[in-house]
Amino acid sequence: MQHVVEIPDFLTATLGFAVYLLGARINDRVAVLRNFNIPEPVTGGLLASFAVLALYLIFDLELSFELGTRDFLLVVFFAGIGLNARLSDLISGGKPLFLLLILTLVTIVAQNVIGAAGASMFGYPAQAGVLFGSAALIGGHGTAIAWAPEVARATGLESATELGVAVATLGLVLAALVGGPIARLLVEGRNLSPERPDEGPSVGLPDETEGRALDIDHLSIMRVLLHLNLAIIAGYSLNEAISAAGLKLPLFVPCLIMGIVIANVRALVAPAAPPVSRTPSLALISEFALGAFLAMSLMSLQLWTIAELGMAIVVIMSAQTLFTVVFVLWVLFPVMGSNYRAAVLAAGFGGFALGATPTAIANMTAVTKRYGPSPIAFIVLPLVSAFFVDIANAIVIQTIVNF
Repeated sequence: MQHVVEIPDFLTATLGFAVYLLGARINDRVAVLRNFNIPEPVTGGLLASFAVLALYLIFDLELSFELGTRDFLLVVFFAGIGLNARLSDLISGGKPLFLLLILTLVTIVAQNVIGAAGASMFGYPAQAGVLFGSAALIGGHGTAIAWAPEVARATGLESATELGVAVATLGLVLAALVGGPIARLLVEGRNLSPERPDEGPSVGLPDETEGRALDIDHLSIMRVLLHLNLAIIAGYSLNEAISAAGLKLPLFVPCLIMGIVIANVRALVAPAAPPVSRTPSLALISEFALGAFLAMSLMSLQLWTIAELGMAIVVIMSAQTLFTVVFVLWVLFPVMGSNYRAAVLAAGFGGFALGATPTAIANMTAVTKRYGPSPIAFIVLPLVSAFFVDIANAIVIQTIVNF
């Protein structure tokens, strides 16, 4: 008989911090993980998820984690991304943003073609291919769960939700592993370097700063926390206004927007004020929020759902991963300029296409901590994933399901 143990939110957060530190300790001792830019919370989170799987398989014990703190940390992180956005970056990021939008649409269509072909090969209805494709991969767990009932109604597939969750789970794992090696291949193979190497950090402190004095004190930390809170408060208000207008967006999106507004209004009104954007304090807090979020997300994965799909998920996800890597290396990287920023975006897109936006940002953070900053990449990719993907994905998925 299966026993379910509920892990309360405070204990989940505490375990998340421990898992993060475990990943950092392992990465510090295993050179191959550092060399391939595997994020520290990914290392710890995956190890913890396998421990949770072992409890499930050996003792019939299922751990169910409350994730309220994790979800709040995601909001904090994206508010910080907004505070880092300068008007000049948004202007110069116009062309990369447009190109990434087009490439994302191509990826959505391709994922569903692969998913439909794979679903048919293994005896699933072709429409269920969206759950082997963009609904679960670029869309993630939330989109897969949202569209599973529609797929079930159209095809009679009773296990649609379980299928979508399993694919999204494995996609998140793969997303966390492919981005770093892609960036290493591009950056070191082509001897790329940042366009503006002296630019302040966006997320995380550069590796070479460890052990050196940094411009961080109690006032800079408090200043950053104040502006993060202001962005989140304003974001909540904007989210209510958006909901009242009949639109639905993830909470982190309006918080990102209000972070951008606050940062740029502050720069215009008080240019001589102590800095908040691109400061070590903001980079440190952003890395903490993202890392803890990712550690908790990965340790709470229900890996046993993957095994139930057997060979189908192995073959189809191998094809999806191969497509993503080939597309990123030979299409996205050249189209985005074949420069350092394109390499950082390649690492991020590898995580985004197979997993979720936080995984993409974690991949980019691991890369920029090692090789140098790329501020526009941290603005362009979240804007694409926040505003464009859900709309484009919904149109493509609805077309396929109704076909």
